[in-house]
Amino acid sequence: MSTATSVGATAANDDIAAAAPHYSAKEKRHRIFAIMAASSGNLVEWFDFYVYAFSALYFAPAFFPKSDPTAQLLNTAGVFAAGFLMRPIGGWLFGRVADRLGRKTSMLISVTMMCGGSLVIACLPTYAQIGAWAPFLLLVCRLFQGLSVGGEYGTTATYMSEVALKGQRGFFSSFQYVTLIGGQLLAVLVIVVLEQFLDEAELKAWGWRIPFVIGAIAAVVALLLRRTLHETQTAEAKASKDAGSMSALFGHHKAAFFTVLGYTAGGSLIFYTFTTYMQKYLVNTV
Repeated sequence: MSTATSVGATAANDDIAAAAPHYSAKEKRHRIFAIMAASSGNLVEWFDFYVYAFSALYFAPAFFPKSDPTAQLLNTAGVFAAGFLMRPIGGWLFGRVADRLGRKTSMLISVTMMCGGSLVIACLPTYAQIGAWAPFLLLVCRLFQGLSVGGEYGTTATYMSEVALKGQRGFFSSFQYVTLIGGQLLAVLVIVVLEQFLDEAELKAWGWRIPFVIGAIAAVVALLLRRTLHETQTAEAKASKDAGSMSALFGHHKAAFFTVLGYTAGGSLIFYTFTTYMQKYLVNTV
């Protein structure tokens, strides 16, 4: 009995070993570099998205010239919130692009859009120069960036899970969220460094543009890294009639969709209240 059990266990272990992939050192390096290239773009995307919130204290008067600082910050926060409205649209749009044209194509487009948005914000004229066009163009840029970051989130997570080493997908996919928080921390760090070298008047006059220039340059670097990635989506999957369709999503993953939506909505509310609104509350109230 014990002999039979031992033989069965040995056979099962042999089957698992046979099924497990054996990566060469070159293949491991290639996959790890792909994770780094994909996550670097994700870091830049979130840096560009968050730097708006953290520098709003300084550029608000340039676009919303009201005597009440609270009203100025509420206007800039409203533009920031508008970017969130575009994120689910970006997730759907770039999800279709990723499924039909490939993950790499989707990630290249998203980081290019974020780069363009940051560069335009850095160069935008103020309200004093072009009037109401200034806040309108700022809003357009933020909508553009919201669309980009919405597509970035899902596509990067999918790509990382597909390119990761078998048996370590959870670990390598976690870098998607690590770089999300990393982008936020870098945005804070840039603002803190600028505050050490520039006074408040300089930051409000032109210093607030520097983080957006940094974000645009970093996005170009991320774009070049992402161009080296290999595609993980197969030609058969791209040609499928269900690729990127809402009917396939709700037909096969309806329960998972609403579960993730519920968890994400609650967590995001707490997260952004603490990380984004708290800064404005402390400045204007405490």
